This record gives sequence, C-alpha cells and structure tokens, in this order.
Amino acid sequence: MTLSDLEPQLLSLSRAEKAQVVQMLALDVANVWAGIEKNPGVAGGSACIVRTRIPVWALENYRRLGWSEARILENYPTLRASDLVNTWLYADAHKEEIEQAIKENENEPLAGKLIRINRPPR
Repeated sequence: MTLSDLEPQLLSLSRAEKAQVVQMLALDVANVWAGIEKNPGVAGGSACIVRTRIPVWALENYRRLGWSEARILENYPTLRASDLVNTWLYADAHKEEIEQAIKENENEPLAGKLIRINRPPR
C-alpha cells in the first residue's frame, strides 16, 4: 500500500478521525507511547501499562475474546479508561508484535497470573 492509495481514504475521514491518525503516526514515528512502557525485567520486556505489570497483549487478547472495556476495568481496578485508550492505540499500531505475544502466551494461565498481580493472594 502506498501513500497515493491511502490519500482518498484519509481525505474522507472526519476531523476527529484525522486527529487520531495524526496522533498515531506521531507516536509511531517518535516511538513514544503515552501510558505504555517496555522494561526488560517486566513481563518479559513486553509493552505494559505504566504503573503496572499488565501487558498490552493481554488486554488486547481480552478485547478479542469479547470483553467490554467496562469488564476489563472491573477486573483490573488499578486501570483507568485512559489506560485502555493508550492500549488500543498501541495495539493497533503494533499488530505484529501483539499477535506474536498472544501466540507465545496462548498456553499460559493468563487470567490467574494477571489478577494475582493486581489483587493480594487469598
């Protein structure tokens, strides 16, 4: 796909959608993502929500499984709605990275690990 192919589609977007595209491109070019960080010693170096050890790929996987944002926030009380906005922007811009992480972690007991991080063990 080339820029010439995209131009008609970009021009047909609303002002709000264009602003979102500009934000996404600016973040991608700068390789800086608000609210998202990677640390080698946290979650295997996966992109995570700041202040947490919750990987972006895990939340994206829940979204693919049909979880609503309300359900995600209910199960992760430390998260904010803005964290999910940042997560979706990052996931949409890094599809291959997220897909690979989901595949690598398919056989892991995901929910138990993540919930245990957010809540003290019983």
